[in-house]
This record gives sequence, C-alpha cells and structure tokens, in this order.
Amino acid sequence: MSSNGHFSEWREVNAGVPQGSVLGPVLFNIFINELEKEVNSEVAKFVDDTKLLKIVKSKADFTAKSYKGILQNLGDWAVKWQMKFNVDKCEVIHIGKHNPNYTYKMMGSKLAVTTQERDLGVIVDSSLKTSTQCAAAVKKANRLLDIIKKGIDNKTENITLPLYKYMVHPHLEYCVQMWLPHRKKDILELEKVQKRATK
Repeated sequence: MSSNGHFSEWREVNAGVPQGSVLGPVLFNIFINELEKEVNSEVAKFVDDTKLLKIVKSKADFTAKSYKGILQNLGDWAVKWQMKFNVDKCEVIHIGKHNPNYTYKMMGSKLAVTTQERDLGVIVDSSLKTSTQCAAAVKKANRLLDIIKKGIDNKTENITLPLYKYMVHPHLEYCVQMWLPHRKKDILELEKVQKRATK
C-alpha cells in the first residue's frame, strides 16, 4: 500500500526461484527465535539446523523436568507453530566416557544414536578426537593434488604453487581452530600432503 492509501495492481510473476521468497527468511527467523524460550538447554541454531546441548550425569538429569521435558516442549512448540521437526533426521550423540547413554524420544519416535556428526563441514566424534576430521581433510586434499598433478602438464612452480594454495591448502586449514590436530599421527598425515605437493 502506498503512502496515499492506494493499493498497487496485482501482477503475475513469471520469473525467479520457485522455492524462494522475500518474506520467507524473515518469517522463519521470527518463528525460530521463539524456540529458545521453550527449552532449558544450550541451543545452537544455523539456518534450519538446531542443536541442543545438555549435561546429563544421572537419572535425575533425565527426568521430565530435564531432557525428556525439553524434547516434549520442542515437539509441542513444533505442533503449535506448524514447523514440524524431521524426527527421522534428528540424532543423539553421547559424549564422555561415563555418559549413561539414555534413549531419547521426540514426538513419539525414538531418536537415532550416532558416534559422529558433521557440523558445518567439520566431523565431531563422540570421543572428541580429531582423527576422523584429519583423515577426511587429507583424503580430499590428496584427491585435488592428484587432479593437479595429472591434469597440468606445465609443472613449474609459478603454475603449481598457486593451484596448491587455492585448491588444496584450504582443505587442510578449513576450521582448523576447531579441530586442531594434536596427535602426532594426524599431524604427520597432514604434513605428507604438503611434502607430496613440493616434490
């Protein structure tokens, strides 16, 4: 509606991305921001991905007032706002040697248990060891290094060095602040990639 109180005419929109909208992301943010008020837990949200973090040391921590209640509240919130969680994609990762590994349910369905979860491209292991992430980074970097070595005839430094810097090295440093390798075996594997690149 314009400032003088008149409405614009309807127009057919025949271009654009079908699933996209102007108001969609704004409305999603308005809805999803209410989520934290329903739970007594640490909540991490990124786009349509939500993670709950809670320390559960004993059966008392698992009562209806705690985690079971939180999951029930999430289910109720989803029904109320018609934003259902895809329970089949929801997973639980138990962290810690003395974790009681309780079974969790949400909206009547038992949640699957996993030992690894990929979070923004970084593999988080239930043991909190970074070997799996190191191995994945090495594999990806070696694959790209093979492409460069096989696909480029001119192997002079002024050609291969920029390709290494822009195609291979980023995979070895991606989010390294989170998974910084500390085991000697993992560090050696990462260094092998660099040594291969300098041959």
